[in-house]
Amino acid sequence: MLELPPFPRGQALQRLGFSYKRPKKRLLKANESKRKAFVAEYAALGEEAQLTGAKVFSVDEAHFLADAELRGKWVLRGEPALVDSTSPKYGEKASYYSAVCLETGEVEWMGLEGNSNSGISVAFLEQLRGRHSGRLNVIWDNAPAHRGEALREYLRTPELDLRLVNLPGYSPDFNADEAIWGWAREEGTGNLCLGTREAVQERVGNFLAGLAHRQDEVRRRCRTVLQSRAEALLRDSQPDSRRPANAHPTLALV
Repeated sequence: MLELPPFPRGQALQRLGFSYKRPKKRLLKANESKRKAFVAEYAALGEEAQLTGAKVFSVDEAHFLADAELRGKWVLRGEPALVDSTSPKYGEKASYYSAVCLETGEVEWMGLEGNSNSGISVAFLEQLRGRHSGRLNVIWDNAPAHRGEALREYLRTPELDLRLVNLPGYSPDFNADEAIWGWAREEGTGNLCLGTREAVQERVGNFLAGLAHRQDEVRRRCRTVLQSRAEALLRDSQPDSRRPANAHPTLALV
């Protein structure tokens, strides 16, 4: 067993090849067989969208507090990393729906009054449907707000041409829209005590509105492991284009 030198030991660990990282949760309840099946489903969805001109949107909700949401920051060596806070109430927060299309870099968003529910989910889907023509595929998680009678009633709308696709459980790393919220905190609210809900709405709203002019960056920053796995699956399923047309399939190429 490796014995570590007494604290402080950062430099010693670096010499041994270690690096200091903020950990991410590995969700042990995630079902790998269901995740693998969803990769295949997503790959097929993407191919269908290319052929038909449909759009695929990843959807998610988020809350932004008026108190400071702490993130890493640069400080002089030896100085503490401090952020001022007036300790506003938890109720001073702003909530949002957003949707991102990785093929086009388009981002749709809507501010929420209170927490999300199936009626609010319908309102956002109506906004999405009203602004985009053709077939829409909406990928989101299995939150309670993503089901219910209001949603079932909406899906019975004639000629709606909108399909809902549920992510496998415990798979936030498959949702491209998650990156929008981290990005908003990075540029908009991180390490800032904004004090009031109105101040949060102004800050986050300006960020989200500005994404209309940053579509290339949206496509780059919102890619997830899901897109990488789907592309690898499609590559593996295609015949080897390097094989000569007159070569017998049982012959080894040398």
